[in-house]
Amino acid sequence: MLKKIFFTSIILVTATYCKAQVMTIEQACNRWTLPISYPKTTLWNEAGMPYEPTADETKDNYYAVSADGHYALNFTNTRRVWRYNTKGDFYLIDLNNGTSRKLGNQLPKSELKFAKFSPDGTRVAYVCKNNIYMEYCDNDQNNKNGRIQITSDGNEKIINGTFDWVYEEELGLRDGFRWSGDGRFIAYWQSDTEGTGSFDIINNVDSIYPTVQHFPYPKAGTTNSAVRIGYTEPGSLHTEWLNIPGDPRNNYLAYMEFVPGTDRLMIQQLNRAQNCNTLWQKNIDSNDAASTLCTDKDSAWVEVSDNIHFLKGNKHFTFTSERDGWRHIYKVSIDGKKWTCITNGNFDVVEEVALDENNGYLYYIGTEKEATQRYLYRSRLDGKGRPENISLAMRHSAGSENEGQYSYDMSPTFDHAIERFSNAATPTQFRRVSMDKHGRWMIDSLLVDNRGVLDNARSLGLQQREMVKCKSNNLMLDAWIIKPSNFDPTKKYPVICYIYGEPASSTVQDRWEPNLFWQYLAQQGYVIVSIDPRGTNTPRGREWRKCIYGEVGVAASEDITNGILDLCNQYSWMDRSRLGITGWSGGGAQTLNCMFRYPDVFKAGIAIAFVYDQKLFDTIYQERYMNTPQANPGGYYQGSPINFVEGLKGRLLIVHGTGDDNVHYQNTERLVNELISKGKIFYQLSYPMRTHGIYEGAGTSLHLRKQLVDFWEHNL
Repeated sequence: MLKKIFFTSIILVTATYCKAQVMTIEQACNRWTLPISYPKTTLWNEAGMPYEPTADETKDNYYAVSADGHYALNFTNTRRVWRYNTKGDFYLIDLNNGTSRKLGNQLPKSELKFAKFSPDGTRVAYVCKNNIYMEYCDNDQNNKNGRIQITSDGNEKIINGTFDWVYEEELGLRDGFRWSGDGRFIAYWQSDTEGTGSFDIINNVDSIYPTVQHFPYPKAGTTNSAVRIGYTEPGSLHTEWLNIPGDPRNNYLAYMEFVPGTDRLMIQQLNRAQNCNTLWQKNIDSNDAASTLCTDKDSAWVEVSDNIHFLKGNKHFTFTSERDGWRHIYKVSIDGKKWTCITNGNFDVVEEVALDENNGYLYYIGTEKEATQRYLYRSRLDGKGRPENISLAMRHSAGSENEGQYSYDMSPTFDHAIERFSNAATPTQFRRVSMDKHGRWMIDSLLVDNRGVLDNARSLGLQQREMVKCKSNNLMLDAWIIKPSNFDPTKKYPVICYIYGEPASSTVQDRWEPNLFWQYLAQQGYVIVSIDPRGTNTPRGREWRKCIYGEVGVAASEDITNGILDLCNQYSWMDRSRLGITGWSGGGAQTLNCMFRYPDVFKAGIAIAFVYDQKLFDTIYQERYMNTPQANPGGYYQGSPINFVEGLKGRLLIVHGTGDDNVHYQNTERLVNELISKGKIFYQLSYPMRTHGIYEGAGTSLHLRKQLVDFWEHNL
């Protein structure tokens, strides 16, 4: 995924507009933001009341505990797999006597993944070297039966119980097996990567001769892995494969779960274009074929619905869709014919919080006002009535009106919650809230207000991040501004615009996030700006998000350019002749698009870990928003910076890690080649064997930020 990356360290340099250095390098580089305080750990008792746990309840932080409380798992000696530390050693602990044993004895060290108990707590299954294994928890039974190998065909090409790079990165799938409700079966994904193109990352750093990291990576328009789902009874040595229609290399099995407490599987299948999501069900205790529950379609793309609930009686289930132009949660009949919108209104649901079926309510986060804000809403499960904004209703009752972003940890009984609130000017506050006998939610108490964080911010000379608006033609865009220290509105200040601009995320949020790198640059006399263009993942409706389908990069660069020029018209202290632009990953690509397409606007730019040619990125992400290069050659041409290098006039710094497995260093090499052929002057900074975040190795983050600040000082 083309993620936005925050700049996270601060460097001391001389500045044009700031005479007094407020933030020291030691204060700035030890952290990337100001730490906040959290309330004491809260647990919920059986009555749904919050309480502070005892020391015994908090002393052990186990990876997992069996349902009966007899056994626990500890996960140690962990190692990183692409983004996360998902493999290591698992120890099984008997909580009754304190004894422990290492799982996977005689298997390679630090190679076990995703260990989890069977529903009855008698067994543990895990993945090692692309095969699935099972052990009994009871020592005597385990000694008698030994370790049971569930699959045996796993190797470098066949992957059981976990995933290849693109499924993990773009569908968020890592743990690739599930226990059935009664513990009789294990269902799992299997990927066959034979025929998928492989990418090589050459390591010239760690030995006198280079070593090569070789892994399957399907680039846009090329062959995917063949993925299928099967189920087995542990010890049977037989897998029954589900017959899901469609070419397994040109469809994605993006979701698989058992309906809780049953042997019924639910599977979501995306077609390769990702504009059709089919929800399948299969009762593995019967010989019936898999049947379709429902289908969700869109002329652009659809998302996986990862919050499906089967309601009482199993006659309806919940499903998230944008079928009416907004992201809503629906109640769908079991035959898929009747869709009832639960969350009615011209607004987007951001995420579900809780489903209270006994009282007939769905709680979720959304916003009807500003796309930069988030509130708790409640809607009736029958879809009747208007959604209730619980967050603001509680404020009205308390005589206040705090706008910003809210999130909630709801109790199992749905009548108590821990609330978290912040906005651009207010550090995160924690409150305990509850529902009275009349169904009204009220604020009970303030747990943590973090007022001391504001004192800390003032002592460091931090400026408030101001939420503003700007225009691109007739379209209103959300933005924020950080003014320089010792701000004087009669002066002119250089401007640095930080962007992302891709469909995966956004940068403009009305919440507490005092990024110290931007604050440091503001102390050096720069105005810092960020703008969300069309297509960013914000709650402004389907049309806002999907109008860029087939031409990612075109509207974003236009909106960012128009937006920054409009801000210059609004604020005379922004120097129109000294506009800089920067971004990471997708933001790096948009930086190049802006520098190449609008060369008379931007004086300087820094593009980091960027996609230079959209054909060089992976199938799932790029084709979701662009279709394949074969089906949409014009869109790939218009959206790729490679085709507009000739326009470059300003100063450009390109930065990349040679070990980037996500956006390959190949992008930088091809851009450099093109810049040279066009006679363009540029600056290049490569970090040996650093990955997409460019943070590994002693001094890397500090060195990178020093280089960035030095570039702005000399070129803007």
